[in-house]
Amino acid sequence: MSPRAGNAGPHTLAFVESPVQLLNVLEWAHAHAPGVGLTLVVLSPIDPMTRGQLRRMSELAREEGYEVRWEEARGGAAAPFQTIGGLAGLLRRASRIVLGDPFSRYVQLLLTITRARDLVVVDDGTATMEFVGQLARGERLVRWHRKGGRPAPRDLIFAPVSSSARRKLTPGERRRVEIFSSMPIADTPEGVTVTTNDFGWTRARFGPPRITKGADMVGTSLVETGVVDGDRYLEAVQSLARTHGATRYFAHRRETVEKLHRLAVETGLEVVRPDLPLELIARRGPVGRTILSFPSTVVHTLPLALAGTEVRVAVCDIDPAWLTQGASPRASGFLSGVTGTARGVHRLSAVSLA
Repeated sequence: MSPRAGNAGPHTLAFVESPVQLLNVLEWAHAHAPGVGLTLVVLSPIDPMTRGQLRRMSELAREEGYEVRWEEARGGAAAPFQTIGGLAGLLRRASRIVLGDPFSRYVQLLLTITRARDLVVVDDGTATMEFVGQLARGERLVRWHRKGGRPAPRDLIFAPVSSSARRKLTPGERRRVEIFSSMPIADTPEGVTVTTNDFGWTRARFGPPRITKGADMVGTSLVETGVVDGDRYLEAVQSLARTHGATRYFAHRRETVEKLHRLAVETGLEVVRPDLPLELIARRGPVGRTILSFPSTVVHTLPLALAGTEVRVAVCDIDPAWLTQGASPRASGFLSGVTGTARGVHRLSAVSLA
């Protein structure tokens, strides 16, 4: 048993499905509960790049002394039932649950089992901003990039579970809810405790980085989620790289191989597929003096992770003309809000495309 897992005190169970979620659980433990009896449960996705980053993050968590339990949660039709059945006992005994994605149907299903009176939501990127707003307004939990309109039949079938999860994530006399975030929280739900993630663990564990003269660019999955047109995105990347002298493109873990191959050929950028979340990659270095990004989580997190260095984070707005016809009606306003609320970044106007 790991040294921290055997400590006395309330046992904490954390559920993560992405490398960033796991990183933010480590940040929460560093800031709030050093020495806590923490078990990290990785609900492993199918995507190979995400799995690779999660393996590396799991190694870091074990080095910190935490117990990590890897679940092949999507390894076939029977996997969800086996995973939930195997975790039921842990869920009922845990006094605190930490989760990274309140929109996840997997997590929502697990929340129906727990008796924990202490729930913590750590960042899952910009989705946290939408979650907090929906919780404050008492709305159903729906990801921001999902198209508006009537719920799909699958949503209706799952609605009772989603409603139960929303109730579990609402604080009350017998339940404490905390949101641990580096994102700007405008509307704090009544009774919810909001604490700041300043990436203290990342800064203590890595760096400071060696800074190069050029610029690096951060990729986004806005094309993959159907928000931004693929051709427009490539044109914007090419224009930004040419204007700012970028030489490397750090791919988002969800970007497709075909898109990245085309991007490398058409822009001449060196495509890098990181083995860890970008906050750790940048902190370890080497990293460009300027980091270029479109609206995404990193415009909020990188200035914190790179605090005390001379690296400048610059964010380029998304022109509404780049959006696909199937993009959610909320997409443009949400992306503008992500950029407008970022602190410590240099804001660039949208790239003008021919």
